[in-house]
Amino acid sequence: MAELTLRLITPDAIVLDTQVTSVQVPATDGLLGILPRHAPLVTALNVGPLTYEADGKRESVFVSSGFAEVRDNTVRVVSEAGEPPAEIDEERALDAEKRARRHLDEARVPGAPQIDVVRALGALRRAQWRLRIRSGKRL
Repeated sequence: MAELTLRLITPDAIVLDTQVTSVQVPATDGLLGILPRHAPLVTALNVGPLTYEADGKRESVFVSSGFAEVRDNTVRVVSEAGEPPAEIDEERALDAEKRARRHLDEARVPGAPQIDVVRALGALRRAQWRLRIRSGKRL
């Protein structure tokens, strides 16, 4: 079967540089499936799982804001975060989830800045995706 090169790049490292048979990225307008010979494109990323299939196995990696580019059978993903399940600190993600929920409760007070709500919702979403990917549940 034809293959794609998948590269996941973060500010700190090249997290992935491997051959895959398919990729699914969390684009801002929904999940985007990419197969070999896909038309060129650039899309913004949402928080969630970057899922790929290689050697008959399906793997997921947590990604956050960034973009994906598809060109010449290469998928380049540039993201603020790129964390395989084994590298996700479950305790830290649980703490982040609790903090975000506390901030959301505090933001319900009349007159609370709405920017706090937006930030807390973003933090909650990141924490929940990390926990889901870490658990290995089918995505």
